[in-house]
Amino acid sequence: MNPTPASPTPTPLSSPTHPLRVAVIGYGLAGSVFHAPLVAATDGLVLETVVTADPGRQAQAREAYPDVRIATSPESLWAPAARPDLVVIASPNKTHVPLASAALNAGIPVVVDKPLAATAAEARELAELSDRTGTFLSVFQNRRWDNDFLTLRRLLASGELGEIQRFESRFERWRPQLKGGWRESGAPEEIGGLLYDLGSHVVDQALLLFGPAARVYAETDVRRPGAETDDDTFIAITHTNNVRSHLYVSATTAQLGPRFRVLGSRAGYVKYGLDPQEAALREGHRPGNDTPWGEEPEHMWGRLGSGESPLTGGGTPVPTLPGDYPAYYAAVAAALRNGGPAPVTAHEAAQCLAVLEAARISSRDGITVELRD
Repeated sequence: MNPTPASPTPTPLSSPTHPLRVAVIGYGLAGSVFHAPLVAATDGLVLETVVTADPGRQAQAREAYPDVRIATSPESLWAPAARPDLVVIASPNKTHVPLASAALNAGIPVVVDKPLAATAAEARELAELSDRTGTFLSVFQNRRWDNDFLTLRRLLASGELGEIQRFESRFERWRPQLKGGWRESGAPEEIGGLLYDLGSHVVDQALLLFGPAARVYAETDVRRPGAETDDDTFIAITHTNNVRSHLYVSATTAQLGPRFRVLGSRAGYVKYGLDPQEAALREGHRPGNDTPWGEEPEHMWGRLGSGESPLTGGGTPVPTLPGDYPAYYAAVAAALRNGGPAPVTAHEAAQCLAVLEAARISSRDGITVELRD
């Protein structure tokens, strides 16, 4: 796997005294819970348009944002007179590539919810289109700003764990009943299943922490009656620096394991529980209105130590840094204003997708897949 290529710096937007007008395409879970609230809470951005053809979602958007303009199709955004300063694509996975391509070809900066595409090749094509047109493109990998992940990055930077030997990451849920919808569809064009959903998060985090993958092994299973795509998946990555990442994503876990278990030559770090920001957003809380944001109680802190179980009080409590999803769109706004880099690039998304593709092949064929430069 090659290092992430440097991208040309997009041209900064003019009129720095006026907020950047943002259109969010899609108002399901991603659009209504994550993108619209975070855009609306970011200085320098204004949520101008929500694109959805669903009357119920149109009503929800108007209730939440009385001044928002409702559009029924993305195509209405491409006309020169209607072009926003930023398009956020929060629609179903199969629409990500065509909509991002249309926006970039129209010269409109784009944020795309993960996964950017179905394949690494498609992601690279979008990255090349962004580079060629000089138009901003970023991928929404909000879990880089989870409280536990920020805390782990600080621990790694401090050297308190020593040389890392194994990284265990779990994003597990107990959802024995199917919810329906495209995320659980087995149709290949829908890009459903947990491998591409939660797997996009845990793989992205592992690559950011420990660098490129050299080998990938995976087991993907369909556990729930009537399920069409994977709902219980394990991915093992051997990084080029020989760190091993063991990653679990599941909707069928009756007893949840630790979110992180990181083992080093000097100490280990164990952290239970999910970052609180998604739950807060689902409950209607908003950054800026509800302070402090992203903090968790002391009893949820992870523990650092060696030779003792954190479940029996072993190790030293490590204060968890506050989670900071607002930092993503603040970085987007700064990049658009000043011409700086995207907080998450399409080239990084392509590296993540290469691992997910390798995991799918590994599980299908029962092999370990080598990733070559």
